[in-house]
Amino acid sequence: MSKISNKDRILANGLKVVLERGYVGASVRDIVEAAGVPQGSFTNHFASKEAFSLEILDLYFATNREVIADTLRNESLSPLKRLRAYIDASINAVRNHGLKNGCLVGNFAAEASDHSEIIRKRVAAIYAELREAVTECLKAAVKDGELPKSFKTGEVAAFVVTGLQGAWLVSKVERDLAFAENFKKTLFSTVLA
Repeated sequence: MSKISNKDRILANGLKVVLERGYVGASVRDIVEAAGVPQGSFTNHFASKEAFSLEILDLYFATNREVIADTLRNESLSPLKRLRAYIDASINAVRNHGLKNGCLVGNFAAEASDHSEIIRKRVAAIYAELREAVTECLKAAVKDGELPKSFKTGEVAAFVVTGLQGAWLVSKVERDLAFAENFKKTLFSTVLA
């Protein structure tokens, strides 16, 4: 069994702290205390809290990329089943990470993008990647005849990504995933019907 490096310990525990307390609310001291490492370890591995935040965003989104591969890009399922599977997996992930924590990407969009242009750009790139994956899935649904040829895949993909992000924020505030469930229900019963 290999020993976990201080950097990995800081990233794993720091991600939890930032999810719990937010970008502004999580101090470097809180992060190193949660990781059980000396404060100098943080500065040895990260030039700044901003650099650390970019790494935890990438760590967090790497899991989302796996979900995208298993759902939106899983060609063994019909395209609309892929989209439903993605939304269900996203709802389960938010439920499992703790409803009050919401989605790290959305949290950074709401909070950190005011403090850091580089974080704002990284969050924008993540949203673009999500829109692209949903667009590809919707294009496959058009190709397979699940949606009409005139269907505006890019517009609806943007709606799906922004709608889900809004659902996460409201669900976080209300401590209730009913908003995300309602978004899913409305998407499939009305928008994609």
